[in-house]
Amino acid sequence: MVEAWHRPTEAIIDLSAIKENIKLEKGLLKKPQQLFAVVKANAYGHGLIPVAFAAQAAGADGFCVAVIDEGLALRRAGITKPILILGVNPAATAPLLAANSLAVAVDSLEFLKQAAVSLHAQQLRLAVHLALDTGMSRIGFKTTDDLAAAVDFLRTHTKEFDFQGIFTHFATADAAEADYYQQQLKKFKQLLTVVDPLPTYVHVANSAASLWHQACGGNMVRFGVSMYGLNPSGHVRKLPAAFKPALSLVSELAAVREIQTGESVGYGKTYTAQQTEWIGTVPLGYADGWLRRMQGSKVLINGHSCEIVGRVCMDQIMVRLPQRLPVGTKVTLIGKDGQQQITAQQVADYAQTIHYEILCGISERVPRKYLD
Repeated sequence: MVEAWHRPTEAIIDLSAIKENIKLEKGLLKKPQQLFAVVKANAYGHGLIPVAFAAQAAGADGFCVAVIDEGLALRRAGITKPILILGVNPAATAPLLAANSLAVAVDSLEFLKQAAVSLHAQQLRLAVHLALDTGMSRIGFKTTDDLAAAVDFLRTHTKEFDFQGIFTHFATADAAEADYYQQQLKKFKQLLTVVDPLPTYVHVANSAASLWHQACGGNMVRFGVSMYGLNPSGHVRKLPAAFKPALSLVSELAAVREIQTGESVGYGKTYTAQQTEWIGTVPLGYADGWLRRMQGSKVLINGHSCEIVGRVCMDQIMVRLPQRLPVGTKVTLIGKDGQQQITAQQVADYAQTIHYEILCGISERVPRKYLD
């Protein structure tokens, strides 16, 4: 998608906030725990490469991504630290992964058997992290028998594989109750009984587990959404106040017009003025990730909370202004305006979703501007 640099809408990313969040997290870790920065999905919408370099400068020991191409992009940019692909991939990709020093999640003996053939033929060695399914029902080995068979295969094929890590993922580490989390942790420990010796990395903690279940163990933390200053639990648990959001989303008034009683705004005539009003047009819409359901939500303009009226268009929204304001007046959709603030969590609450989706949904058409 083309980035719209000649338009006032932009996402402003405070890299210093990301660095400080990492340093805060590292201060909570127990030695010798390492921190891998999770930069998948364009660093949760913040920008893959700039965030990766900021994380590296702040002391991240490695990186986690979701797909191979994200890992390749980091390598092309010059990142040399360990990179783990969290998603499973076809065995045919094994030589590409190995050639670029990308570790990969594995959840089947079949992958290992098929990958071994091409790796042996090309004299390549692939780093793998065995995924364990302890309750997410997404990827991973579920039984000790299946896991033991995979471990045995890795032990007898050391020329083709570097058995680098083993991990699981918690489904409810951010929840108020801990019963299911405890079930998963117990299952993980049971599965580990057939792995001796353990590989270099044993990791179970995401952002939520690292903050609220520090006793879960492991020697590596996958630091995700909290690196960006956001609470993985939404409203359920309290995020330490020192963590700071890194992203703001801003624009400007592109047009201002007065409408009379009875005049309507936007597609479908979903808003009709009950009195004379000033309406401002903002150059941002659902093609930029500002969802159609955001009609009726608020933005900040000149210290005022202004409602989005009429349907969100593909490229524009219309807002009701408190008075006539000049074209070019700043509009804040996420972030601070004087003493007021709109958080990604508030946007998500209105959209009846989670802030992950809001930030990941900010499209590539919106330029990212970096502060440090």
